[in-house]
Amino acid sequence: MVNFRRWQSGTAFAIALSMASTAIAPLAIASTATATPSPYRVAQLFPSQQSPRRLAIPTGTQLPVRYDGAEKIVVSPTETSPLTLLLARNIRSSNGQILVRAGSQIRGELRPVDGGSQFYAQEITLENGTVLPIDATSEVVTKTQEIVPGTNTDAVLKGAAIGAGAAAIISGVTGKKRITLGKILIGGGAGALGGLIFGKKRADVIVVNPNKDLTLILNSPLALP
Repeated sequence: MVNFRRWQSGTAFAIALSMASTAIAPLAIASTATATPSPYRVAQLFPSQQSPRRLAIPTGTQLPVRYDGAEKIVVSPTETSPLTLLLARNIRSSNGQILVRAGSQIRGELRPVDGGSQFYAQEITLENGTVLPIDATSEVVTKTQEIVPGTNTDAVLKGAAIGAGAAAIISGVTGKKRITLGKILIGGGAGALGGLIFGKKRADVIVVNPNKDLTLILNSPLALP
């Protein structure tokens, strides 16, 4: 009887051991398959849950612009004037996909820099209304026009958008209290000039051809939605 019980216990142990070995084996095999290089990896079956990378227009890209408000812009050498430009052409990817459509609005301001005026872009409004920050600047515009009493300033002002500072210069030098030609831009330059302009015999203003002079260059990537 004792031997039977021993045999029975031994048999049960052997069966249990066999069952345990059967259960362990698949785990060992699975572990080996994961560690072995294979074209079918867990990362391929279960992609990362992170958001996909956003498209971005790279640094250094040129953005051609146009200004429909006037043929030229006249500002003083010391004034800052807000300005809204339009993208002149579609911006496309290397495979021809349109990334930013022509007509998108680019808001920024003309700022005084050493020897001229430069446009600094601040935000761009896409065709669908999305507003994105943008870091882009134009080349420095250094073309000047001398304003002298008794000379014909109409040629300078005709068809121009005139900064408040430039309007103050022209009024002060020529004695004209009102600028009847052109469109006055709202800016912060007039107050700074104050009475310093009046009584001067001559002064310079900066003349900008926005369709040629204000082509923008991205200083950092423009991330798209």
